[in-house]
Amino acid sequence: MQRVRLSSQQAPVHKLGDSQITLSPKFRLAVIQSSLLNPSPDLELSHWGEPLIPGLPDDVALNCLLRLPVQSHTASKAVCKRWHLLLGSKERFFTRRKELGFKDPWLFVFAYHKCTGKIQWQVLDLTNFSWHTIPAMPCREKVCPHGFRCVSTPRDGTLFVCGGTVSDADCPLDLVLKYEMQKNRWTVVNQMISARSFFASGVIDGMIYVAGGNSTDHFELDSAEVLDPVEGTWHPIANMGTNMASYDAAVLNGKLLVTEGWLWPFYVSPRGQVYDPRTNNWESMAVGLREGWTGSSVVIYGHLFVVSELERMKLKVYDADTDKWEAIEGPPLPEQICKPFAVNACDCRIYVVGRNLHVAEGHISRVSRKGTCEKKWCFGVRWNVVDSPDCFSDLTPSSSQVLFA
Repeated sequence: MQRVRLSSQQAPVHKLGDSQITLSPKFRLAVIQSSLLNPSPDLELSHWGEPLIPGLPDDVALNCLLRLPVQSHTASKAVCKRWHLLLGSKERFFTRRKELGFKDPWLFVFAYHKCTGKIQWQVLDLTNFSWHTIPAMPCREKVCPHGFRCVSTPRDGTLFVCGGTVSDADCPLDLVLKYEMQKNRWTVVNQMISARSFFASGVIDGMIYVAGGNSTDHFELDSAEVLDPVEGTWHPIANMGTNMASYDAAVLNGKLLVTEGWLWPFYVSPRGQVYDPRTNNWESMAVGLREGWTGSSVVIYGHLFVVSELERMKLKVYDADTDKWEAIEGPPLPEQICKPFAVNACDCRIYVVGRNLHVAEGHISRVSRKGTCEKKWCFGVRWNVVDSPDCFSDLTPSSSQVLFA
């Protein structure tokens, strides 16, 4: 604080709060430290005596910095105070991206260490193809990673992890966790009505549906429920009509498709159910659909695709008119991608994450079939492989989701 000075020459007298008052170095440092801990948007946009990038207007410079890979933030934030404010926290970085309308895809991979079983999330930037991590989920350490079910509302940048099971007790959980990309943190939301593991899940019109799975008494469930993410409450829906754990599930044409998959020794055809939320009814799945569902599924161009774990890991597509599966044109899954898989899709691209978190990116193309009266499509695939860092050599994927931010 500057002292008030009186003189015979009647020099200007500065009062507390006067814009001309300057701070001593000690107080100036305190203000800088406080602003770094609790920066305000106005303070971030202030010049700090230097531009964001010399020679560029700040709006252009900000647009450039918001494209930096998250992996480079640790080194980049040391450049200057303003870079530190922007890149010092993922929350601020992704909030500014949202404000400026950035909508790039990020592949979230739920993985576990093959020796210790420790779970973690790794995130692949699908623009720069670089990896970063997010905070650990607030749940028990000894859990079975396969028992969880993960769903998302991609355009909101929100991820949900439901259910699961405790490894040493084989006890299903009713846990529900939510991760918001803009906030970069997990929150615990209202638990499910029934504890369950190895169940079906899917998002229809922003509502989260879960069905079937294993119960606390080691029997399979036939119950189902729905979560309204806005209200944060679960409500029961019609029972499936059969007790069933789920191998895979998909949302197609506004309906939830649930399959238990083929079970050893393959004597009995797998069961499958289809739920229509408009009528709150379940019906049996078509025979060809459930018998040919031999892998992990995604929906692209309004069609159901499966990365088969049996037929040389070829990609195939379901034709609802003929109730048959057809292998699509193109090579099988690249040899670097080894089971188990985690599969998801974004627009016309399919992402298959294999052991050690190597990622195969498949571009799905379609052309209209010639010589047919009705409009039929012929599909093809072209694969590219994104090799993972050496530090991922002991990681195995359990699930994957694509979020936008």
